[in-house]
Amino acid sequence: MEDFDIAALAAYLHITPDQVHKLVKQDKLPARRVGGELRFSEAEIHHWLEDRIGVSDEGQLAKIEAAFHRAVPAHPVWTIAEFCPIERIAVPLTSRTRVSAIRDMCDLATHGGLMWDAPAMAAAVQAREDLHPTALDNGVALLHPRRPQTSILADSVVALGISPQPLAFAWTGQLTDVFFLICSFDDAIHLKILARLSRMIATPGWLDQLRTAQTPAEAHRHLIEAEEPLGEVR
Repeated sequence: MEDFDIAALAAYLHITPDQVHKLVKQDKLPARRVGGELRFSEAEIHHWLEDRIGVSDEGQLAKIEAAFHRAVPAHPVWTIAEFCPIERIAVPLTSRTRVSAIRDMCDLATHGGLMWDAPAMAAAVQAREDLHPTALDNGVALLHPRRPQTSILADSVVALGISPQPLAFAWTGQLTDVFFLICSFDDAIHLKILARLSRMIATPGWLDQLRTAQTPAEAHRHLIEAEEPLGEVR
């Protein structure tokens, strides 16, 4: 991972250098000084963007998607439903505990052959959860490792599990019954997937529909229906 200077970060985020300076002065952007010049860790910037996605509204999420389309313009058009085919959907997800939910979701992600070391992914996801739980107030968890695990991935994959009985997943004890696992091949694609999923789960009534799915095929159809109004991710 490399550091950004102000000009490079401004170009990456598609804002002006003055806006970068303003965010730093407001302590809203992680930065440090090296030889008197501001420098920004790429890893810290991605974690900052993850946090922004978690509190952004629909319009802001759409802008984040667009920004990362420009960041990886050569990546082919894709949809969440393509990254999460029926074979990577568990309805029902029969996990009983936090640990087993992570393990079972990582096992599920190996279907299709694009991810081949479920225990390694589970350890990376568990480490991320110990650092900062990904469970949301709406009963959804957006599981993912802290860094892309490219050594065990041929491409980015998404898995979905829907539990008939909500689990006490976060350390706060809040209940979770819809689990998405995001295993991305690089940070930019990870953030695009995270922004797109956040837009989908924020669609009024969609989670209620997803929870009524009786089969993986039905859940997959709900993914397609939720994503169609949002357009393709490029």
